[in-house]
Amino acid sequence: MFRILVAAAVFLEAVSAASLGIVSTEGGMVQGTNIRLGYQRHMDVFKGIPFAAAPGRFEKPKRHSGWDGTLKATSYKPRCFQLTILMDDVYGSEDCLYLNIWVPHIKSVASNLPVMVWIYGGAFLFGGSMGANFLDNYLYSGQEIADRGNVIVVTLGYRVGTLGFLSAGDSTLPGNYGLWDQQAAIAWVHRNIRSFGGDPSNITVFGESAGATSVSLQTLSPHNKGIIKRAISQSGVSLCPWAINRNPRKYAEEVALQVNCPTDSRMSTCLKMADPKALTLAGKADISGSPDYPLVYKLLLSPVIDGDFLPDDPSNLFHNAADIDFMAGVNDMDGHIFTGIDVPSVNTALVDTPIDDVKRLLTSLTEEKGTLGSENAFATYTLDWGGKPSREAVKKTVVAIETDYIFLIPTQAALYLHASNAV
Repeated sequence: MFRILVAAAVFLEAVSAASLGIVSTEGGMVQGTNIRLGYQRHMDVFKGIPFAAAPGRFEKPKRHSGWDGTLKATSYKPRCFQLTILMDDVYGSEDCLYLNIWVPHIKSVASNLPVMVWIYGGAFLFGGSMGANFLDNYLYSGQEIADRGNVIVVTLGYRVGTLGFLSAGDSTLPGNYGLWDQQAAIAWVHRNIRSFGGDPSNITVFGESAGATSVSLQTLSPHNKGIIKRAISQSGVSLCPWAINRNPRKYAEEVALQVNCPTDSRMSTCLKMADPKALTLAGKADISGSPDYPLVYKLLLSPVIDGDFLPDDPSNLFHNAADIDFMAGVNDMDGHIFTGIDVPSVNTALVDTPIDDVKRLLTSLTEEKGTLGSENAFATYTLDWGGKPSREAVKKTVVAIETDYIFLIPTQAALYLHASNAV
């Protein structure tokens, strides 16, 4: 009798599995995959839903024209065209503006759930909505967060590298295409998520590194007014020294020369017709560094103040985020990867880090403050060194310096500005 009852319970749960089935969106009908996670716990997973049309070269994204029939949203789409990790080749596609959705169902079909939209990092050069993959396990799968938190999770693709952030510093090539892609995805979620059981008035945008800076910038843009309720920036904000390229024209001209384009008034037209592979390879980052020319100053394919998405310096735009709940944080030793390139001795346990390297690095990072700035900074950071600092103490100090400069202090400043403008 017990076995019969168990079998009956399993059968009844199976036939009553919670699922959205076919979902109606502004572009047409979509159908994902329904998976069973446990007793009375199911999840619908939608992969590869277009939130915009295939983007034009160096153009803002446009709404998708829609499709006939039912779109089978069961596999990830290619990531946006980008460099390989070794930066010696390219992969991906220019047709890459797709998003993925995880919808949890506990006992009954999801209804009015909070929504979390993930923006990946990768120095504005790399990354994809699915993240790295090992044995078909994807880094940015939203399944666990959706299941544990009973929230809908969305991940999105956006253009990176040259095709996403190259700017001539004027209206001919304004830049920020990757930010516009993110904004188009967030707006799509706001318009369509109710059909997936989500609450469009309860959208949280969150991200890490360049994705965290993107999150911060999305809250500051006037184009997201009333769309975002909460935001979480993990190791990156709009005030980071690598968040904004303040001289984009110079870098655009360097890229133009590499793809045989002129650097005069014809530059933008020529760049729009250039081979996408050549353009992407031309945006290869210089990952060398030294105490005199730190790596952080070489990350030049980044957002710009374009007078549109960012109408002003980010520090002057926090009033646009006044009604958004904002959380930001950094990790201990967040700057270690930068420091290991600028001062390689920090990664060698048996080698001393020269004190002169510490002074040279501080001089570079405080250049605008002059000699007095670097001297005061050195005195502050070496306060607890004593007469003869240990090898470990010096190494930790150098990492702390770059962590503070690149991540911690900008994050503290952003939180202060947010709080002072909050309603």
